[in-house]
Amino acid sequence: MKLILILMSFLSSLFGSNAQKNDTIKILDPSAFKTAIHSKDVQLVDVRTPNEFNGGHIENAVNIDFFNQSDFISAVKKLDKEKPVYVYCRSGNRSQKAAHQLDSLGFKKIFDLKGGYLNW
Repeated sequence: MKLILILMSFLSSLFGSNAQKNDTIKILDPSAFKTAIHSKDVQLVDVRTPNEFNGGHIENAVNIDFFNQSDFISAVKKLDKEKPVYVYCRSGNRSQKAAHQLDSLGFKKIFDLKGGYLNW
């Protein structure tokens, strides 16, 4: 029983603290996201596939396909790490993964659209 409690505590601290510790990534509801991206100097990235992007996207978004990892990495390395990056996908799952990858690459401010393009 004691071992189970220790294991549960360890797993809780391992996974629970990750979400709380990361101040780099913020999830914005569609209204806040829309307001934020109206600035001139915004890096807006659609991480969906080109087919999804061509089916409709947020104005001024750049398509960088998250599923194509080699192209994704080389494309995001061209972005300014000091400027905010706004990311979205279809439902929010891919953009969340992309946001964590951007964080690991040293981006300072990352904003993710809650619910993705479906919620837009």
